[in-house]
Amino acid sequence: MDRDSVEPTVTSLPGPKASEWVEYHQSTAATSTYVYEFVWDITKDAVGPFCTDPDGNVLLDFTSHVAAAPLGYNNPELRSRLDDLDLVDPMKIAGQDFYVSTGGSPETASLPGPAHLMDRLTDLTDHYGLDTVFLSNSGAEAVENAIKICYDACETPKYGITFDGAFHGRTLGALSLNRSKSVHRRKFPEVSGIHDVPYSMAGLETLRDKLDDTHGHLPADQVAFLILEPVQGEGGYHVPSEAFMREVQAICDEHDIPVIADEIQSGVGRTGELWASDHYDLEPDVITSAKALRVGATVANEALFPDTEARLSSTWGAGDILASIQGTLTLDVIQEQDLMANATEKGTRFRSDLSRLAERTPCLTDVRGLGLMTAVEFDTKDRRDEVLEAALSEGLLTLGCGKRSLRLLPPLDVTDRELDLALECLETALDSVATHRVRST
Repeated sequence: MDRDSVEPTVTSLPGPKASEWVEYHQSTAATSTYVYEFVWDITKDAVGPFCTDPDGNVLLDFTSHVAAAPLGYNNPELRSRLDDLDLVDPMKIAGQDFYVSTGGSPETASLPGPAHLMDRLTDLTDHYGLDTVFLSNSGAEAVENAIKICYDACETPKYGITFDGAFHGRTLGALSLNRSKSVHRRKFPEVSGIHDVPYSMAGLETLRDKLDDTHGHLPADQVAFLILEPVQGEGGYHVPSEAFMREVQAICDEHDIPVIADEIQSGVGRTGELWASDHYDLEPDVITSAKALRVGATVANEALFPDTEARLSSTWGAGDILASIQGTLTLDVIQEQDLMANATEKGTRFRSDLSRLAERTPCLTDVRGLGLMTAVEFDTKDRRDEVLEAALSEGLLTLGCGKRSLRLLPPLDVTDRELDLALECLETALDSVATHRVRST
């Protein structure tokens, strides 16, 4: 597959082979979220944002596996480094309960291991004064450990602050922080004392009132943390203003409340900076990362972490040696190939093109994003869903978010040609939906 010439090609979705795989998968899988019946065939050609299904359909993947594949498929630089691996068994160890060497000394090792990844993460968060890492398996676990260390560090922990539209994971502690969709939390027990405010300047005024020493009802010394996504993901790709972030920081400074920045979807270069927090006057006390990092990571200052052994531990957390190597090498490739600059340049251009499309398409009501984290909003949820399906028929993979938005997450090395192809697919999908609606009436 030649990345410079390949184009999305679809005969039927799902085709007969893909349908067999879907049926086979669902015969034993618990009910989960499946946006569409697309099946990625890992034995067939894939490069950049292009991948192939079992029936030979070629798709333009603008989901990047929900930001978990920041370099797309088969990035040549990443592949060349991984090709040197002489894999051993087991590739998964008992996480931070055990130490692992990748040969020689830490300075001379030919491959990076979990300790190298933690060292790299502290280098990349040093400007926030963060110097300690706890690795885990997933973003939800990274969030769980973030709130645990904040509760532990607070002398009288009783409350936590989250925002409307937030999504922080699906484990019970993380679910307690979610405010995006009720289906995530309904009937599940929750951590007590979690208060939510709107993700807006008005919401911060409300928070100030809640924390006011005279008439507020939240004693600040009992608030263990404030958690937010620097750019909201599942809630609708909402990009806050600089004034909003300054006010968040001012409130937390005034009341000595630790800030947890959930960078699980927005981090690792997606927004054009390594961390979305870097765009703002925000000084997170904890950063959580996962997805593009390949493992979960809770990064903070040593003073915030418990110093008691076994207070934090996980038999298998972040014990995947290969994932740690991939995470470190992914960070290397992003920095060495200046892909954050590409994300800024291409993201700005993409949103400009999408805005022009919106000007002549009444059902598109907003275009927003940061770097290559982009969303278009529709007038209704039904229209969004119809366009998502129509785009798939044209060979473009996208994802919904929020109430009626479509998110677009190309790889960080996306090219102008690939953006043009995506725009063509999206425009054709919009025309198809409009024509179908006219015929239906």
